[in-house]
Amino acid sequence: MGMDSLYREVMDLNMMDDNDHKKDVAQAFFEKLNFMELPEYFNWASEIFEGMHVKERGDKTAFIWADIVTTESKSYSYQDFCFHGNQCLNGLRKAGVEKGNNMYMMVPIVPETWFTSYACIKGGLVSVPTATTMTQRELEFRFETYPPDSILAEEIYTDVIDAALATTKSTPKIKLVRGKKTGWTSYSDLTGEAVAAEPAKTRSDDLLFCFFTSGTTGLPKRVGHTAVSYPLGHLSTSVMTGIRTDDIHHNLGAPGWAKWAWSSFFAPLNVGATATGFNFTVLDGDKYLNMITTHKISTFCAPPTAWRMFINLDTSKFDFSALRQSIGAGEPLNPEVITRWKALTGTEIRDFYGQTESTAMIGNHPWMNGKMKSGSFGHPSFMYDVALVDDDGKELTVADEPGHIVVKLDKWRSIGLFTEYIGSPEKMAGVFRNNLYYTGDRASIDADGYWWFVGRSDDVIKSSDFRIGPFEVESAVLEHPAVAESAIVGVPDEKRHQLVKAFIILKQNQEPSRELALDIFKHTIKILAKFKIPRIIEFVPQVPKTLSGKIRRVELRQQEIDRKEKGGQAQKLEFFYQDFPELKSKK
Repeated sequence: MGMDSLYREVMDLNMMDDNDHKKDVAQAFFEKLNFMELPEYFNWASEIFEGMHVKERGDKTAFIWADIVTTESKSYSYQDFCFHGNQCLNGLRKAGVEKGNNMYMMVPIVPETWFTSYACIKGGLVSVPTATTMTQRELEFRFETYPPDSILAEEIYTDVIDAALATTKSTPKIKLVRGKKTGWTSYSDLTGEAVAAEPAKTRSDDLLFCFFTSGTTGLPKRVGHTAVSYPLGHLSTSVMTGIRTDDIHHNLGAPGWAKWAWSSFFAPLNVGATATGFNFTVLDGDKYLNMITTHKISTFCAPPTAWRMFINLDTSKFDFSALRQSIGAGEPLNPEVITRWKALTGTEIRDFYGQTESTAMIGNHPWMNGKMKSGSFGHPSFMYDVALVDDDGKELTVADEPGHIVVKLDKWRSIGLFTEYIGSPEKMAGVFRNNLYYTGDRASIDADGYWWFVGRSDDVIKSSDFRIGPFEVESAVLEHPAVAESAIVGVPDEKRHQLVKAFIILKQNQEPSRELALDIFKHTIKILAKFKIPRIIEFVPQVPKTLSGKIRRVELRQQEIDRKEKGGQAQKLEFFYQDFPELKSKK
């Protein structure tokens, strides 16, 4: 049985009606996949993309690109996509880049990102996606940790890259630039290369992807994925998102992070659908939704930051009739966002969960439409044996008891799970313990088997004898009509160890005030147990986030620690629960 048969099964599966029978077929498929013997060699680009999709649907549109400001757009068939990728690979090989070498890619949302990623897979090169927000210091850390063999960059980033290369004395074999720069090779020169290229003979366990984590809880780690853990492992993502071969899929995400590989590349291209990329520098909600409707996007995935923006826009001018599925990822969505988006478009946002270290792991599958619990992030993928354990590693069986999310490895090792933290055996030992992989996240499971996100293990707030998950508090605060977004962290307190603090971004036309802070305090008292309510509210214009939209609570916590060490002066728009005599209790 060839590997293409697995992809065909998923294509057929996703075309089925979203019902219980589809769930049963999915379970049977993954049970087979989890225990099957994988081939010694596998090259997704040559065997699946070319051997199946180009051969059977070469003229079909594989990729649509557009710029949300200029509205310029381009489209590429599966055959075109293949040709561009092969030209890139041939150009790299002429420069001496060979199987096992790496390629750093520091480019925005442009077609070359897709083509170069394809060239890396086919040529057995290790892709190193690099966010366009990188500073010289951050690049130096990466280059010292993993010296670059080749680089692709946008012209505006070449100066900072060259400075980091000089400091670290790194000498890549080729530096490709979108544009022109002395000492760099213009990507446009590759159009003279041959449109056919021999695939590298990649072993299934060959390293092909190196992701530096976003660093929400510390210094970035190098997450290594193989020739199967991402191309094959993302069949869980293709099933979770429910993308069909006739869909036009869009993911609002930047190429520098793993989520781009998940949803902008593998999830649609695994099943022969149409992938899309819309370039932007500042997210303009109206212009973005105009692109979504203009290009008739049928499956749309976006992070919480974007969904929170979209629900506050006037969407009456947009025609969402082509939209079949809405999907959320990055951090769990607050129930209020899901409810309001459904009222605006008629589609429920199906939230799902995973990590750079995995593929889609837990989520609201397509067959859960109409059966979701607002705020729950669903059920585990059949690819993963997921459980909750207590601090001692004992599996939890009591409903609603928060615990650590782990992947059990005693029965099978999930195909989509990363291979290693490259060069960090101590970090590996920290997360792989007693036949369990610790994700670093916490959740609970209710009596009906639905999973509820609590937060990063590092984000859990310890106040007196209570453990408080930030997500539940953020959701409660967000339900207040004046609040656009909130971020909850624990701040140092001599009596209770930590106090719950809410950083609040207000909606347009809302002004921060003592009266509004009081109203938000009262609002949370009605929703949350007393020990969970915020004790401090600070109105802010923004909160620190990763490029993928995840709140950097570690940065907020450190900010509060630093402030306390310097005397702990209150901020101008900071309000303390204990200062309101109008509240019945100050305990």
